[in-house]
Amino acid sequence: MIKYKYLHHVSLTVTDLRKAKDFFENILCLKEIPRPNFDFAGAWYEIEGQQLHLIVDPSSQTIRRDKSLSSREGHFALRVENYHDTLRWLKQNEVEVLEKPNGPSGFAQIFCADPDGNLIELNVDQKDLNEKGFKG
Repeated sequence: MIKYKYLHHVSLTVTDLRKAKDFFENILCLKEIPRPNFDFAGAWYEIEGQQLHLIVDPSSQTIRRDKSLSSREGHFALRVENYHDTLRWLKQNEVEVLEKPNGPSGFAQIFCADPDGNLIELNVDQKDLNEKGFKG
Protein backbone atom coordinates (compact mmCIF):
# COMPACT_ATOMS: atom_id res chain seq x y z
CA MET A 1 0.00 0.00 0.00
CA ILE A 2 1.20 3.53 -0.77
CA LYS A 3 0.67 6.21 1.86
CA TYR A 4 0.79 9.74 0.51
CA LYS A 5 1.73 12.91 2.34
CA TYR A 6 0.74 15.47 -0.34
CA LEU A 7 1.06 16.35 -4.02
CA HIS A 8 4.61 17.67 -4.45
CA HIS A 9 4.61 19.10 -7.97
CA VAL A 10 3.05 19.14 -11.41
CA SER A 11 5.29 19.41 -14.49
CA LEU A 12 4.24 21.01 -17.76
CA THR A 13 6.12 21.15 -21.02
CA VAL A 14 6.42 24.49 -22.78
CA THR A 15 8.02 25.62 -26.00
CA ASP A 16 8.96 29.23 -25.21
CA LEU A 17 10.20 29.83 -21.66
CA ARG A 18 9.94 33.63 -21.91
CA LYS A 19 6.26 33.50 -22.92
CA ALA A 20 5.51 30.80 -20.35
CA LYS A 21 7.20 32.72 -17.52
CA ASP A 22 5.35 35.89 -18.48
CA PHE A 23 2.04 34.02 -18.24
CA PHE A 24 2.72 32.16 -14.99
CA GLU A 25 4.33 35.14 -13.24
CA ASN A 26 2.36 38.11 -14.56
CA ILE A 27 -1.04 36.57 -15.29
CA LEU A 28 -1.31 33.74 -12.74
CA CYS A 29 0.84 35.68 -10.23
CA LEU A 30 3.01 32.70 -9.23
CA LYS A 31 6.33 33.15 -7.44
CA GLU A 32 9.40 31.63 -9.12
CA ILE A 33 11.71 29.63 -6.87
CA PRO A 34 15.31 28.46 -7.39
CA ARG A 35 15.72 25.51 -9.73
CA PRO A 36 18.64 23.07 -9.99
CA ASN A 37 21.05 23.61 -12.87
CA PHE A 38 19.59 21.01 -15.24
CA ASP A 39 20.91 20.62 -18.79
CA PHE A 40 17.58 21.88 -20.16
CA ALA A 41 15.69 25.13 -19.69
CA GLY A 42 12.77 25.52 -17.34
CA ALA A 43 11.37 27.29 -14.31
CA TRP A 44 9.93 26.26 -10.95
CA TYR A 45 7.12 27.96 -9.02
CA GLU A 46 5.93 27.56 -5.44
CA ILE A 47 2.20 27.39 -4.79
CA GLU A 48 1.31 27.18 -1.09
CA GLY A 49 3.81 24.40 -0.33
CA GLN A 50 3.52 22.57 -3.65
CA GLN A 51 5.37 23.26 -6.88
CA LEU A 52 4.79 23.75 -10.58
CA HIS A 53 7.71 22.84 -12.85
CA LEU A 54 7.98 24.13 -16.42
CA ILE A 55 10.16 22.10 -18.77
CA VAL A 56 11.15 23.46 -22.17
CA ASP A 57 10.68 20.69 -24.74
CA PRO A 58 9.37 21.85 -28.14
CA SER A 59 9.10 18.23 -29.32
CA SER A 60 6.97 17.14 -26.34
CA GLN A 61 4.16 14.74 -27.07
CA THR A 62 2.02 16.30 -24.33
CA ILE A 63 1.59 19.71 -25.96
CA ARG A 64 -1.93 19.91 -27.33
CA ARG A 65 -2.33 20.78 -31.01
CA ASP A 66 -5.88 22.06 -30.52
CA LYS A 67 -5.54 25.00 -28.14
CA SER A 68 -9.30 25.42 -27.55
CA LEU A 69 -10.45 25.45 -23.95
CA SER A 70 -12.05 22.27 -22.67
CA SER A 71 -12.75 21.14 -19.13
CA ARG A 72 -12.37 17.52 -20.24
CA GLU A 73 -8.72 17.72 -21.32
CA GLY A 74 -5.91 17.03 -18.85
CA HIS A 75 -5.37 19.99 -16.53
CA PHE A 76 -4.36 20.93 -13.04
CA ALA A 77 -6.48 22.98 -10.65
CA LEU A 78 -5.62 25.78 -8.27
CA ARG A 79 -8.02 26.87 -5.54
CA VAL A 80 -8.35 30.67 -5.53
CA GLU A 81 -9.72 32.98 -2.86
CA ASN A 82 -12.29 34.80 -4.97
CA TYR A 83 -13.94 33.61 -8.18
CA HIS A 84 -15.10 37.04 -9.34
CA ASP A 85 -11.80 38.82 -8.68
CA THR A 86 -9.94 36.04 -10.50
CA LEU A 87 -12.29 36.19 -13.48
CA ARG A 88 -12.04 39.98 -13.62
CA TRP A 89 -8.20 39.82 -13.51
CA LEU A 90 -8.02 37.27 -16.32
CA LYS A 91 -10.39 39.26 -18.52
CA GLN A 92 -8.49 42.51 -17.81
CA ASN A 93 -5.38 40.70 -19.05
CA GLU A 94 -7.20 39.44 -22.15
CA VAL A 95 -6.93 35.77 -21.18
CA GLU A 96 -9.51 33.56 -22.88
CA VAL A 97 -11.59 31.77 -20.24
CA LEU A 98 -14.20 29.05 -20.03
CA GLU A 99 -16.54 29.73 -17.10
CA LYS A 100 -18.29 26.89 -15.27
CA PRO A 101 -19.63 28.41 -12.04
CA ASN A 102 -22.53 26.01 -11.52
CA GLY A 103 -21.34 22.56 -12.62
CA PRO A 104 -22.07 19.32 -10.76
CA SER A 105 -18.54 19.14 -9.28
CA GLY A 106 -19.40 21.56 -6.49
CA PHE A 107 -16.59 23.86 -7.66
CA ALA A 108 -17.11 27.18 -9.40
CA GLN A 109 -14.52 26.78 -12.17
CA ILE A 110 -12.64 29.04 -14.55
CA PHE A 111 -10.53 27.34 -17.20
CA CYS A 112 -7.72 29.07 -19.08
CA ALA A 113 -4.59 28.00 -20.93
CA ASP A 114 -0.95 29.03 -20.98
CA PRO A 115 0.68 30.05 -24.30
CA ASP A 116 1.31 26.36 -25.15
CA GLY A 117 -2.28 25.32 -24.47
CA ASN A 118 -1.66 23.69 -21.07
CA LEU A 119 -5.02 23.89 -19.32
CA ILE A 120 -5.39 25.38 -15.87
CA GLU A 121 -8.51 25.33 -13.72
CA LEU A 122 -8.97 28.05 -11.12
CA ASN A 123 -11.77 27.29 -8.69
CA VAL A 124 -13.61 28.00 -5.46
CA ASP A 125 -16.24 26.00 -3.63
CA GLN A 126 -19.62 26.94 -5.15
CA LYS A 127 -20.89 27.94 -1.70
CA ASP A 128 -18.16 30.60 -1.66
CA LEU A 129 -19.49 32.50 -4.69
CA ASN A 130 -19.97 35.70 -2.75
CA GLU A 131 -22.20 37.65 -5.11
CA LYS A 132 -25.81 36.68 -4.34
CA GLY A 133 -27.82 35.58 -7.31
CA PHE A 134 -24.78 34.93 -9.50
CA LYS A 135 -25.85 32.50 -12.20
CA GLY A 136 -22.83 32.64 -14.57
